[in-house]
Amino acid sequence: MSSENKQWIEVGNTDQIDMEDLIRFDHEGKTYAIYHIEDGFYATDGICTHEAVHLEEGIVMDDEIECPMHQGIFNIKTGKAMGPPVCIDLKTYQVKVEENKIYIEI
Repeated sequence: MSSENKQWIEVGNTDQIDMEDLIRFDHEGKTYAIYHIEDGFYATDGICTHEAVHLEEGIVMDDEIECPMHQGIFNIKTGKAMGPPVCIDLKTYQVKVEENKIYIEI
């Protein structure tokens, strides 16, 4: 997708996401996960690449998200699958914060 086709979408307010937590955001049939970790806000696809489970009930620890079904772990910043059972990385998205509103570029 070329950068001309990308757009910034508002996904919520900064006070909606506690530290070391995430919210689910659905847009045009796709699910995203928006995270708040120590050094800021991040976004990935919201569905685990292993069994198509929503990550919204997963556990955020440091810069990792653990899938609630089979405990697969992904790096929130890079989307990298950290080991079995997950082997396919999550797609990540650029995030910006303006006046306490969180936006992702899709």
